[in-house]
Amino acid sequence: MSRKPISRKTHKELRPMTQIAIERAALADPDARPLSSTDVKRMRRTPQAKIIRRALGLTQEEFAKRFRIPLGTLRDWEQGRATPDQPTQAYLIVIARSPEGVQRVLEG
Repeated sequence: MSRKPISRKTHKELRPMTQIAIERAALADPDARPLSSTDVKRMRRTPQAKIIRRALGLTQEEFAKRFRIPLGTLRDWEQGRATPDQPTQAYLIVIARSPEGVQRVLEG
């Protein structure tokens, strides 16, 4: 087997790309076009249970119990094996915005 020689160039000898050169290269690549503002507006953010749970400082077990979500379902969402349906996404948004309010309603 023949191996290619390893480059001995130091960081100082490399020619870094300027920001303009980076942008030109990105725009020239048909597989890596940046999103337009229209694309971004068209996209919807899906609430992520793991981010919400961690922001609240809860374990999976605590979050599932507090908000009455089956623990296995929560784990499936967090590990990407399943995605919440539309009503559940709305519920997660409400939890993220007012966790104490949701807890009061569920306890009341």
